[in-house]
Order: sequence, then C-alpha cells, then structure tokens
Amino acid sequence: MTTPNKTPPGADPKQLERTGTVREIGSQAVWSLSSCKPGFGVDQLRDDNLETYWQSDGSQPHLVNIQFRRKTTVKTLCIYADYKSDESYTPSKISVRVGNNFHNLQEIRQLELVEPSGWIHVPLTDTHKKPIRTFMIQIAVLANHQNGRDTHMRQIKVYTPVEESSIA
Repeated sequence: MTTPNKTPPGADPKQLERTGTVREIGSQAVWSLSSCKPGFGVDQLRDDNLETYWQSDGSQPHLVNIQFRRKTTVKTLCIYADYKSDESYTPSKISVRVGNNFHNLQEIRQLELVEPSGWIHVPLTDTHKKPIRTFMIQIAVLANHQNGRDTHMRQIKVYTPVEESSIA
C-alpha cells in the first residue's frame, strides 16, 4: 500500500500547471467507465466543476479507463474526492493500473483513502522515480467508505511533464 503524495490538503492541481513543469493531457485520451447513472458520466468527471460527479451504477470494482492513441508519458494523476459531500459514495480503496490495453494492465499503486477532502495527487512513476510511459490508465474503485456500493468521483486530471526546451 502506498499513500498519495503529501501535498497541501486539497491542493489544486492547476497550481502544478502554473509552475510550467506539467500540463494536463486528459483531453488527448478516450475515457470510458464501467457504468454510470444517466447524467453522471465522463462529461461530469471532466467538466472542471467540483459540484458535479461521476456516479457508478453496478457492482464493484468501478472502473475509469483512460486510453491514449499513442504511448504517452504520464507523471501524476489527480483525483478529487469529498467525503463530507459524498459519504458512503466516497472511495476508500483505489487501484491504479497501467498497460498497453485491457489485457495486460498491471497495478502500480493501491491507495487507502480515509475520509478524503480535496485533491489526491498520485505519482505515476517507475521504480527509478521516472514518469511512466503507457497507452492506458485504469482507476479501479475497490471499496467505498461505510461499505457503500456505488461511487462518486468529482474530477480526474492526468499530467505529463513539460519537456525542457533546448532552444535558447
């Protein structure tokens, strides 16, 4: 088990972007979900509004699949969760998996969340602390607080490092 990066509680990942070291690349991916209630799907998960959310509608694990058209360098995954608003719908155990496709995904992080409130920063790095290169990321909600069945996720952001320019 690993715990998410220690960032200020609820730190907005847009602050990461302002440093110029990373950029959000979720719009370059094809997103899919294992299930969702009508009106609570990918659009709500990606709309930059912390008041909206994806709500699953089925049995666990609940899956968010993020597929890139080409092998992509990813450094950080940011997930917004709010226990005070979502209670038993709030994820308590999440698995992050990467691979080329659905058939060869490997877990690289498993997180235990205790009443999260705000942005959870998940480093996507190899054993040498280098950003990973992958075609696909899968986020699996394995358990919710209070043994809840369906889950809420309010936002997910995917960040790539910004390459240093050699042009003076």
